[in-house]
Amino acid sequence: MAPRFRQYQAFHAIIEKGTVTGAAESLGISQPGISNLIAQLERQTKLKLFERQRGRLVPTPEASVLFHEVDTVVRGLDHVTQAVVDLQNQKAGQLQVATSHAMAFGFMPVVIAEFLRDRPNLTIAFQSQYSSKIQEWVSAGLFEIGICEQPLRNDDLDRREMSFSVQCAVPEASPLIKHEVLTPSLLSDEPFIVMGVDHMVTARTREAFQAEGARLRIRGHTDLFRNALNLVKQGLGVTLVDPFTLSSDDGTGYVVRPFAPVILLDMFIVTARARPLSAVGREFLADLEARLGRMAWRPD
Repeated sequence: MAPRFRQYQAFHAIIEKGTVTGAAESLGISQPGISNLIAQLERQTKLKLFERQRGRLVPTPEASVLFHEVDTVVRGLDHVTQAVVDLQNQKAGQLQVATSHAMAFGFMPVVIAEFLRDRPNLTIAFQSQYSSKIQEWVSAGLFEIGICEQPLRNDDLDRREMSFSVQCAVPEASPLIKHEVLTPSLLSDEPFIVMGVDHMVTARTREAFQAEGARLRIRGHTDLFRNALNLVKQGLGVTLVDPFTLSSDDGTGYVVRPFAPVILLDMFIVTARARPLSAVGREFLADLEARLGRMAWRPD
């Protein structure tokens, strides 16, 4: 017998909420009911999906792979359910935006709030994720508009490309703050917090250091610009950070300096090529493009 959707939904909820209790509350069923659904799923798939450690269910590697496949399906049904509710309540429409984590902490909520100011009946579907997942969501119709980083992996998406220059954040007690512009030579052998080794900013930073014969001393790497900036605040090194993270930060514990040569963060606004945008989506897209266009890097 093939697994039922409710079993996958329970599986998804446990991983997303972190506990059986949280999963049960989110789905509106009992904890024994959740446990029974997981037992059925493991029996029917012949996979061990969780290990019990100190009273908690810990996902196995197989569960992590399965979650990646189940995630889009479960979120898709949630999206459909919300659409039905909106229709029943005669809502004016829904703004559907998925964005990179860097924009989600402060920049995008401000943009959305200002857009909704004169639209009291408009509902919001707003989510942050990694770029590959955002493209997948937009392609699948779960969100109308996505903002993500390169590379573009889905051929069925229309894109609007923009580039943004990153700046160098330095601990406020560092002697480096005496320089108006920081270069690879000035930062040679300084402890550096970088994004992942495959991230475009890391790759371009490495190239800039190599071109000047400077040593890029990587002290740590992380998956979010905000994480890197928080490490700088603790005095653990310097980092290159995007303008969206800087715009939503409190600005304490570090000093920002331009970095030369210019290091660019390439981003896309993506929409589904085969699916026309709603009127709300078209209005928001025009507003978003104008805002990002004012922040985008332009060669002198």
